[in-house]
Amino acid sequence: MGHQHESEDQETYHPCEHRCGLDLGHPHNSIQPISFSSLWSEERKRLFSAILLTGGVMVVEFIGGFMANSLALLSDAGHMLTHLLALSISFLAMIFSMRPPTSKKSFGFYRLEILAALLNSFLLFLVTLWIFYEAYQRFYNPVPVATVEMILIASLGLATNLITAVLLSRSTRKSLNIKSAFLHMIGDTLSSVGVVAAAGVIYVTQWWFLDPVVGVLLSLFILYWAFRLMMDSIDILLEATPKEIDPVRVVEAVKVLEEVRDVHDVHVWTLTSGMYALSAHVAVDNMPLKETTHLLKKINFLLCQRFKIGHAAIQLEIDEAPAPRLK
Repeated sequence: MGHQHESEDQETYHPCEHRCGLDLGHPHNSIQPISFSSLWSEERKRLFSAILLTGGVMVVEFIGGFMANSLALLSDAGHMLTHLLALSISFLAMIFSMRPPTSKKSFGFYRLEILAALLNSFLLFLVTLWIFYEAYQRFYNPVPVATVEMILIASLGLATNLITAVLLSRSTRKSLNIKSAFLHMIGDTLSSVGVVAAAGVIYVTQWWFLDPVVGVLLSLFILYWAFRLMMDSIDILLEATPKEIDPVRVVEAVKVLEEVRDVHDVHVWTLTSGMYALSAHVAVDNMPLKETTHLLKKINFLLCQRFKIGHAAIQLEIDEAPAPRLK
């Protein structure tokens, strides 16, 4: 039973995060070696299966797009690439979250995920530029496409997206990371439906211009995801305040504690996706050291529960403001 509870803890928490309990403490010194079985949990197996399925069909769509001369298929493959990157980043985040920090990397290796995401966003911009250029050429000189092959390959992509979405849907309640990957796959499924529909219309009408039109529309989706990925990555690297956290509300929440007189010099930033850190100065009345330890535990508990802030560096100060005079 003891081993079972230890495994569950490893599944639920980052090793560098606080746990939302009144016995809050930084568990860095108690990190245990990671077993191979803990790295391959049921969630990670599903996510890895989704990566293999998406990557395999993406390659088929790229090859099929060139063979069928279909820009829509190539764009859908590019769209699948954006979601393959999202799945891969989610998977790497899970793996790196299990690695303990070192003396030189006290926060661990979380930022590797952000650097990879930033690089991926630049690559996606290059893919869309190429698709836009090809579409421009084909608007002026329409090119016939192999519609039967286009329908078959696009249908394969649609089926794969549906299977992947089902795989991930079972874990969305447990992991916000997987939930975001699941939403990416829903978007990819809709794009595959558009390609299949366009292929059917082209097969019946021989309207070849529909192929570059669908390609451009899907490229706009790629641009949207790439831009969001780039801006989110830059914000994290610049240690900007997370969109999900309002520092004013953080200050108000901490000041509710009766021992707290003032909160200032508040800084909130993101270590990696969904993992937040905070530093702040908290002014309190003069109190024994034992009471300050209890107060810090309460502040950490509040920050973790209300704002999902797992790292909080709190500097306590004695409030030297003069007491109000009695009339």
